[in-house]
Amino acid sequence: MTNTRPTTLDNAPVCLKAEDISAILGISRARAYEVVKSDGFPCITLGKRLIIPKDKFIAWMDEQVQC
Repeated sequence: MTNTRPTTLDNAPVCLKAEDISAILGISRARAYEVVKSDGFPCITLGKRLIIPKDKFIAWMDEQVQC
């Protein structure tokens, strides 16, 4: 099994990591962590691990659309 990051939501697992968000959105890892830690972002913290439910991430993206 290779340890590659998903580049689309279609091939993404049910739960994402900040690194997955970085690859999917095409942003830097540092910027992905800023987004994940921002108010209103759907993130579960387990110890030091940040977990983003894929369905909640999709809903969050839909809410961000302003055009």
